[in-house]
Amino acid sequence: MARVREISSGRKPLKRAYVAMFLWFTGRAIQAAAKADNQVKSEFEALPENFTFSLGCLPDGPWMVVGKKNGVVKYLGGKLPEKQHVRLAIKNLDAGFLILSFQESTALATTRNRLVTDGEVPYALAVIRILDIVEVYLLPKIIASLAVKRYPKHWSVARKLKGRIAIYTRALLGL
Repeated sequence: MARVREISSGRKPLKRAYVAMFLWFTGRAIQAAAKADNQVKSEFEALPENFTFSLGCLPDGPWMVVGKKNGVVKYLGGKLPEKQHVRLAIKNLDAGFLILSFQESTALATTRNRLVTDGEVPYALAVIRILDIVEVYLLPKIIASLAVKRYPKHWSVARKLKGRIAIYTRALLGL
């Protein structure tokens, strides 16, 4: 019987760089939104103390880890901790690129079995709500409406504008 040579797939450095950059900036934006937006702040207040969640691609990343300690939300980088309350794992880098480049919504990715959730469902839903709010702030309406299930129609222009300025400034400066 002849041996079959195993061929591994390419590393896809551009997709990996895009996903890593997106997760890095989104992690910092979540930290900023927890200070700038009351809705994000209340979502985090409902979560337990020392809460940690991660979002990233299987098998070997990149990852975004965000935690809450002593009531302060902090972006913790890309290294997965031992213990986390919720882990949102995208099954592979290609699926991660589809989701994070807004070619596919989170809801559609879930139905196509591209996203795995590990943790308690109420906590995972809170994390998804936080991510949706942050995406609405970060993205123009036409792109954000593709990324989130329901674009918030009741938000005033002033809330969006003030929130965007605050979140972008804090995320870029690391405040």
